[in-house]
Amino acid sequence: MAKLHVLIKDVMHKVKQLTINPRLKVSRSNLNFKCLGSEYGGWVFAHSENLLDSTIISCGLGEDASFDVEIASQYGLRVLFIDPTPRAVVHFGKILNRLGKVNTVEYSKGGDQPAEAYNLIKLKSDCFKLFPKAIWIDDKPVRFYSPPNAEHVSHSILNYQNNYATDTRYIEVEAITLKKLIETESLKSIPLIKLDIEGAEIEVIHGFLREGIFPEQILVEYDELSTPSLKSRRRINGCHKKLTSSGYSLVSYSSPSNFLYISNKAFGIYK
Repeated sequence: MAKLHVLIKDVMHKVKQLTINPRLKVSRSNLNFKCLGSEYGGWVFAHSENLLDSTIISCGLGEDASFDVEIASQYGLRVLFIDPTPRAVVHFGKILNRLGKVNTVEYSKGGDQPAEAYNLIKLKSDCFKLFPKAIWIDDKPVRFYSPPNAEHVSHSILNYQNNYATDTRYIEVEAITLKKLIETESLKSIPLIKLDIEGAEIEVIHGFLREGIFPEQILVEYDELSTPSLKSRRRINGCHKKLTSSGYSLVSYSSPSNFLYISNKAFGIYK
């Protein structure tokens, strides 16, 4: 009976995803797409000469930095990590301790990568910098809600995993806006930003678009697709419409919830 209950629950969840989740149309393009990283932490992006020797922003390190390590190695770029999660900070320290070394094991299938799985032979200490803060719409401290499963690493400002409740376990962390980060690091442009921030991506995107900040590529995970509801559908649809009305095209979707938006202006696409 227990197995049947789990099966029914799983089927009902998938039905809910199919009926409630938004349908976001992917535009056809002739871009040169690449996918880097592990099976769990990999991301699709568009090849661009602007990535070479640049600085990109990766919000949400967790315990899988495979994409960031590989793109830094291939493009000779610098990665600014934004993540205050205690386990992510520890994981970052393990990466720094292995800089300049080749990988000795393969990637794991889950999201907990051993530092020995990263090929860091081309990378030095100035390739990575961690801001142990949450990316957000202002610089005030925020509640960072713990995941329902204590074994999971990802915390959330929105607490979508617990139906947006405000009375579950949390830690308080410092926050930083994208505008402040740009000013702190004296960045002239953002060729790519990755947002894997457990539901907060929607507020953050609206926030930096209001500030007139337009990264050339936005890699975003709409985390709320995993907990479908009318609220999450409305939020994701609204964010998608804001992006497309601000000069972006959705050009790639990777199951279950990773999306790639590119700036039409930066890639010479005129609509």
